Amino acid sequence: MQTTLDKDLLRKILFFLLVLFCISPFASSPIALALGIGFTIIIGNPYEQKVHKYIHLLLQISIVGLGFGLQLNEALKAGREGITLTIMSITTVMTLGYFLGKFLKIERPLSYLISVGTAICGGSAIAAVTPIIKPTTKQMSLALAIIFTLNSVALFIYPPIGHLLNMTQEQFGLWCAIGIHDTSSVVGAANKYGDVALKVATTVKLSRALWIIPMSLLTMVFFKTKGAKVKIPWFIGYFVIAILLHTYFPIFDDFSKIATTAAKSGLNLTLFFIGSTISIQTLKTISWKPLFLAVVLWVIISIGSLLMILK
Repeated sequence: MQTTLDKDLLRKILFFLLVLFCISPFASSPIALALGIGFTIIIGNPYEQKVHKYIHLLLQISIVGLGFGLQLNEALKAGREGITLTIMSITTVMTLGYFLGKFLKIERPLSYLISVGTAICGGSAIAAVTPIIKPTTKQMSLALAIIFTLNSVALFIYPPIGHLLNMTQEQFGLWCAIGIHDTSSVVGAANKYGDVALKVATTVKLSRALWIIPMSLLTMVFFKTKGAKVKIPWFIGYFVIAILLHTYFPIFDDFSKIATTAAKSGLNLTLFFIGSTISIQTLKTISWKPLFLAVVLWVIISIGSLLMILK
């Protein structure tokens, strides 16, 4: 009994030490994610249920903080550059996801969750359409497990590919926003590449996230759901307010520097938390058909958007 208590206490102490490291200037996004995954697989996360509650809130606060590092003209330029790719990628992924899901005989709600998660913004999009299509708990958990796993892979492989292809920061930021599912991994990969890439990726990804609204409405029609509520990502409005304050009110200049630095640390901590939710048990739940669907959609959108950006 005493030994068990000692082990539990040690796990909690190590967890908090890693949290402190992740918010320090020495951490980076890939390292934070890797530490989270490694800690859970080797030692076990003593706060797994609690961590889930704070991931989305911490990510949203960090995103708003990054808004203080953007000028309005930068945000508008990035938004204009990404709009065509965004529309094309969403249309392509949803269409391919529908037909490939039918071909593989995957349950309709599961294939839809994977498709919408790949097309728009990962876990946030899945969470938005879940009340509408009413999947089983297993289907929702499986879709989230697959999307979060591929997000983790993307965070590690995108920056090296970008350097290998000599992509500019603008090109890489745009590629991240289109090719990577979840906002956390988009911002994490772009932050690793550079400040300009981070600005472009954040703006394009958040403008992409707004497609949750029309997608939710279309989902109601597609699944013939009545009385469902559409989740609106209100935090994007706070992100825009942060941009406007930084652009037009010089009094916020000093605060903006603090806010962006804190936001990057918050992002690293978010990725550590996300990594700490990926366990061996989670990976074992992933079956090959939905994983194959998700990988095919991800590879197509990654390569397709890359070719369009580099042409």
